[in-house]
Amino acid sequence: MRGFAIAVIAAQVLTQIGAFTLPALLPEYLRRWSLSATEAGWLIGAFFAAYVVVVPVLVALTDRLPARRIYLLGTGLTAASHLGFALLAEGFWSGLLLRAMAGIGWAGCYMPGLKVIAERLEGNAQSRAVSWHAAGVGIAGAISFAVAGFWAGLGGPEAAFLFSGGAALVAFGIGAVVMPRTAPRAKGPARRLLDFRPVLRNRAATGWIIGYTVHTWELAALRAWAVTFLALTITREGAPAWLPGPTALFTAAGLAGIAISVTGNETAQRFGRARVVAWAMGAGAVMSLLTGFSPLVSAPLAALCVLLWNAAIYLDSSALTAGTVQAAGPELRGATMGLHSMCGYAGGFFGPVGVGLALDGMGADNPLAWALAFGHLALVTLAGLWLLRRVAAGADSVRGHSKQA
Repeated sequence: MRGFAIAVIAAQVLTQIGAFTLPALLPEYLRRWSLSATEAGWLIGAFFAAYVVVVPVLVALTDRLPARRIYLLGTGLTAASHLGFALLAEGFWSGLLLRAMAGIGWAGCYMPGLKVIAERLEGNAQSRAVSWHAAGVGIAGAISFAVAGFWAGLGGPEAAFLFSGGAALVAFGIGAVVMPRTAPRAKGPARRLLDFRPVLRNRAATGWIIGYTVHTWELAALRAWAVTFLALTITREGAPAWLPGPTALFTAAGLAGIAISVTGNETAQRFGRARVVAWAMGAGAVMSLLTGFSPLVSAPLAALCVLLWNAAIYLDSSALTAGTVQAAGPELRGATMGLHSMCGYAGGFFGPVGVGLALDGMGADNPLAWALAFGHLALVTLAGLWLLRRVAAGADSVRGHSKQA
């Protein structure tokens, strides 16, 4: 059982390793394709928008079909999108189409792969497996910035996307070998494929879904724009020789975030998820404001703020997903996870686009533009925390009265 989980997580890592190649190389594509900040935001956000459209169908289908079929479709599309970006993309519209294809591919990989693991484990073992799944995906996302920078340095952006496509093809092979060929036996009466009303009646699950939506909104905004933010700040303000480059800095931020994510889930099991989530969201709101104003001081301060903000975001990452998984009824687990992922990635679309609109409104070269672009996320985060607590007011598991994960 442990070997199976490790194999699935490894495949997820390989699939995810290219997900942030474009954000890592965004300064180059802004120049190469003469993109506005809003167009760049759409290129990043198209991944999330396509994901939102198809994930409820693909994940809900895993309650009826073998998840293996959905997973192989997802890894295949992911590989095709990266290879297409390396060989075919010539500007905004072709890039937008291929980014949407990548979003559809990830919709067929992320939650279906997680569901395969969740169906074989229960209790704390399940919670820890979910946590390590989130950590593996997060590690791949963090490393993807450095990997993209490495391959782009050797052979240009095209080389980075070729590597990402090859990694997804290896993940396809792993999924084909290890994933079950049959679907789990359905429990309870059949329901309509996209009927989420039973999920929404589960107040605990709905609360965690709201929290995850805001979490992904904030995380996607930072991931999309952190490298560009650091690059512009270093260019404008200068930087000491000891300060690493933007892709290395954000890779370090992501790797630190993984350890914090796992620690956050373990801390949630001890102190209660609601308390840890409240700490994380409050700290994220503060750091989004500080990061937005940091270019007015220095590049090292901007780098430090990005590191701390990223850490605050990751603190509740796996705790939120594990909360949804455990709150879901077994017969509705696929639908619940589909809604969780759909709502979260909807936030992931609005985050990068919102930052791009703010930058175009004030001009990306204006240091105060980043105060608005990042600072407005504090309002989003605090509003999400209030709504989470209000919607789940009757669910002890979300309020945190129980310390049992």
